[in-house]
Amino acid sequence: MFILRITLGALMMAHGYSKLIGFQSIKPKFYDFLGLGSTTSLTLAIFAEFFCALFIIIGLFTRVVAIPLIITMTVALFKVHQMDFFDTGEKATLFLSGFLVLLLCGPGRASVDGIASK
Repeated sequence: MFILRITLGALMMAHGYSKLIGFQSIKPKFYDFLGLGSTTSLTLAIFAEFFCALFIIIGLFTRVVAIPLIITMTVALFKVHQMDFFDTGEKATLFLSGFLVLLLCGPGRASVDGIASK
């Protein structure tokens, strides 16, 4: 679980960081989720992909912070990539699968959550 958390979190943080840095250039063409507007949708995606991914790496509130990541990857897979599981949506499929595993199995013993539960 430690390796899964670190790998998924680090790779997802890279996606979130690129969105954070390129906010102004990405904003006009970003997917408008539920009519919230592209700015709000992008802000929510950055929150999930950067900050929630950081919590995944640390292993703090792992199951709770996996939920925004699952929602973000579900929107990416089903709306942005039109359910293309094996071509353009392959990364979203892999991330979604990994975050579902973390939600169901938890962070493992080598995490802040695991240490705090002792």
